[in-house]
Amino acid sequence: MEPVAHIRSPFADKFGVPRQGNLAPHVISEIVFTPAYRNAECVRGIESFSHLWVIWGFHCNEGAGWHPTVRPPRLGGNTRVGVFATRSPFRPNGLGLSVVKLVSVEPGPVLRVSGADMVDGTPIYDIKPYIPYADSLPDATGGFTETPRVMLDVQLECPVPRHAPADWELAMREVLAQDPRPAYQQDAQRVYHIILKPFEVSFRVQDGVAHVVAIKPEAR
Repeated sequence: MEPVAHIRSPFADKFGVPRQGNLAPHVISEIVFTPAYRNAECVRGIESFSHLWVIWGFHCNEGAGWHPTVRPPRLGGNTRVGVFATRSPFRPNGLGLSVVKLVSVEPGPVLRVSGADMVDGTPIYDIKPYIPYADSLPDATGGFTETPRVMLDVQLECPVPRHAPADWELAMREVLAQDPRPAYQQDAQRVYHIILKPFEVSFRVQDGVAHVVAIKPEAR
């Protein structure tokens, strides 16, 4: 398979990418097609759909291998389950599947989408329309993911730069609320750093609150 497109997203590396992209709807990304598919005819009619399925590759994990069992963060990082019972990025074929909201179709063509959970530059192998009557299954069960999800409160201890893009603060709050830390790290004094372009955000977590201690321009 060859990529049909790549994502242009505010996430420079894996740390900080939302585990569930639709919980960060103010994160806006762009799907930029490769030259062979940079043809408006390829997306004719796509604007009539509100959401899209995106099939993509975990390119940051190439050569990392995989294991039959993994430890999902949702289970605290200590309980092992089968790799095919999870959405672990360490998989035999390294493919990801996401639903994104189509915001607009721009010249190029370029698809502006929200809720993408991908690192900047991620290769995209296919795009399909999300069809509500067939793809939404209200009777489906969620296995171990149905345990109550703990979301963090987010408190700013520093100002947001005046030149921040529109809705950047909302996106930052949505990303941190999902607690990007590894499940086994619970040091309340440790300061973590994520890149949410065009800034680097420094934060620590204590008693269910993510304290944003610094926001500075992303290092180039």
